Amino acid sequence: MSKLLWKPNQENIQSAQMTQFRQYVNKTEGLKLEDYPALYDWSVNRIADFWQRFWDWSSVVHSGEVTAVVDDPDKMPGAKWFSGVTLNYAENLLQNRSGRTALEFYGEDRQKKSLTFRELFDEVEKLADALRNAGVMKGDRIAGFMPNLPETVIAMLASASIGAIWSSSSPDFGIKGVLDRFSQIQPKIIFAADGYFYNGKQFDSLEKLRGILSSLPSVKKVVVVSYTRKPALSDLQIAVEWGEFLSQNPAPLRFERLPFSHPLYVMYSSGTTGLPKSIVHSAGGTLLQHLKELRLHCDLRENEKIFYFTTCGWMMWNWLVSGLAVGATVVLYDGNPFYPAPDSLIRLAADSGFSYFGTSAKYIASLEAAGVSPAKISDFPKLKAILSTGSPLSEESFEYVYREWKTDVQLSSISGGTDIISCFVLGNPVLPVYSGEIQCRGLGMKVSSFDRQGRAVWGERGELVCERPFPSMPVYFWNDEDGSKYRKAYFETYPKVWHHGDFMIITETGGIVMLGRSDATLNPGGVRIGTAEIYRVVEALPEIADSVVVGQKWQNDERVILFVKMADGRELTGDVKASLIKAIRSGCSPRHVPRKIIAIDDVPYTINGKKVEIAVNRIIHGEDVANKDALRNPDCLELYRNLPELQED
Repeated sequence: MSKLLWKPNQENIQSAQMTQFRQYVNKTEGLKLEDYPALYDWSVNRIADFWQRFWDWSSVVHSGEVTAVVDDPDKMPGAKWFSGVTLNYAENLLQNRSGRTALEFYGEDRQKKSLTFRELFDEVEKLADALRNAGVMKGDRIAGFMPNLPETVIAMLASASIGAIWSSSSPDFGIKGVLDRFSQIQPKIIFAADGYFYNGKQFDSLEKLRGILSSLPSVKKVVVVSYTRKPALSDLQIAVEWGEFLSQNPAPLRFERLPFSHPLYVMYSSGTTGLPKSIVHSAGGTLLQHLKELRLHCDLRENEKIFYFTTCGWMMWNWLVSGLAVGATVVLYDGNPFYPAPDSLIRLAADSGFSYFGTSAKYIASLEAAGVSPAKISDFPKLKAILSTGSPLSEESFEYVYREWKTDVQLSSISGGTDIISCFVLGNPVLPVYSGEIQCRGLGMKVSSFDRQGRAVWGERGELVCERPFPSMPVYFWNDEDGSKYRKAYFETYPKVWHHGDFMIITETGGIVMLGRSDATLNPGGVRIGTAEIYRVVEALPEIADSVVVGQKWQNDERVILFVKMADGRELTGDVKASLIKAIRSGCSPRHVPRKIIAIDDVPYTINGKKVEIAVNRIIHGEDVANKDALRNPDCLELYRNLPELQED
C-alpha cells in the first residue's frame, strides 16, 4: 500500500460540504450511505438521481422546472440534460452584490488590483450594454487575446450574460496559433491587451493583433485594454480603448436565460499534431460540474481565496473563474511564477492568505529543484488545499509538499482536461492522501480502467474511460455537422464508452495513479509502457533537470529513447547513465530501460505546461510538426532532428 501522508480530522470531515451533501442525499432519498465510496457508487449507478439532488442542493439560479434530468442515461454521446429549465452562467456567478472582494489581481511587479462583487457586477453591466449596442446577440462568438486580467473575466461574463460564446487564447501564442483557433469560430469582437509582462520583460501584443486581424475578416470591433502602456490605435480602424467602449449610463444588466445545453465556451485541443479541435461546452454543464468540484471536492466556501496559476488559454482559467459562483475571492496572476525569484508565488500566497493554491506538477518539482522550502517562509494558516494538474504528480513531489510546505494540507492532484472542462479524478476533503495517488474518482463520473479488450481492471494499468454520460461532455465540435470528429475523438476505441487517452491504475485504496498519455505510449517488444512511469524515476535524480521519453521505430520493433536535460553543472557521464538504468530497472521494470540515453539542452512543452512527446517522436522520425505556435519553446524541436546517435545500434 502507498504511504499515508495526510488524513482529515473528524471535525473537518463532519463540517465538509461533501458530508453535508451525503447527509442531504440520505434524507431526501431515504438512504443510509455511510461514507464516500457508498456515495460514489450511488452517484454513478443512479446518475439522474445524483444530478437532480446536486442541482437542488446547489440552488442553481434558473427558470422553469426539470422535466428530465437526462433523456437516456445510457446514451453516449448525445445524452440531453436538464430539459425544461433555462439558466445563465454569468447570472449564477454574479449573484453576490456585496462589498467583499470578488477578484484580486497581481502582476509580476506585485501591484494589486481588486474588485468587489458590487464593482464587478457594475463593470459587467457597462460592458454588456456596450456589447449589445455593438450588435452582439446570443450565439455570437466573442474572443479574448488577453493576459489573465480582471478585464478578461469581465469580458467573459458580459458575453455570457447575453448568451454569446466566449473563446480565449493566451497572448504568448503566435499569430498562426491564434488563427488556427479563432478562424474556425469567426468571432465578431476581439478583446485584447496592448501587451503583457513575463520574466521582467514587456512584450507587445499589438503587432500580433494586426497580423491576426488581417486574416480574420469576421471581426467588427477590437476592444483594447491598456496594460503595459497607452496603446497607439490610429492604424487599427476598428479598435477602441476599453474605457471608451464601456457604456457610462448602461441599461440594467439583463441575463438571457437559455437552455441548459446552450454553448458557453469554445475550448481547443493542444493542436500539436494538427489543427486544434474546437470543443463546445454548455453553460449548464460547465456550471454544474464546476460547482460540484469546487464545493464538494475542494470544499470551497465564501470568504475564502482560490488561486490557480494559469493562462486564459487553459481550461483551469475557466474552472477558476467559476469560484465566483461560490462567493469566493478569485485570485488572478499574470507573469512568470519564478519571477523575480523561485519563491515569488509562495510569498504572494503567504502575504495574501490563499485558501487554495493551484498549480502544475512541473511547478512543484521546480520548487524542490530550486531548493525552496515554503515552510521557512510561512506556516500558511489559511491554506486548506494545494491543487496540481497538467501532468502526473510524482511521489517525490507529494512527499516534498508535506515535508517542506505544510503537514496539515489536502494535496489534490487532479486530472481531466479541456475535453470535459473539468475532472474525472480529483481531491476529496473527507479522504486521506497517499503518496503518488489522486484521492478519488469524481461524483457522477463512472470512471474505470479498461484493458485492451474493454474489461475493467483493478490494481493494474489500463485506459481511463468513463462508462456513463455526464453534463460537462462537449455538446459538439465546431464545424462538425455530422458529429464524426466528436465520435472519432472519444468513442472509436470502446463503443459507447468515453476513451480519454490516459493510462491509469485504480489502487487498493480507491485512489488513482496516472501514468501519462496513452497516445504517447511506448511499445517495445509489444509491451505497452506509460511515459509517466519513467519520468517518476528519472526526474527524482538530482543530476536530471528534465526529460522526455519517446519510442523510435527500429528494426521492425520499437526502442525506448530517453532524452535528459542535465541540471546545472552536471554532465551525462557513463556513471550517470548507469545510475539512470539501475533506477529505471528497479523503479519500473527491465522493459522500461531505454536503449539510448541522450543529453539534450531543452524539452518541448505546450504553452499550458505539458510535455510534447508526440512532437519529439515526429521529429526523430523525420516528420514535420504542425502548429508549433501551440508550443512554449518550439525552436527546441530542432535539437532532436537528425541526431547521429539515433542512426546507430
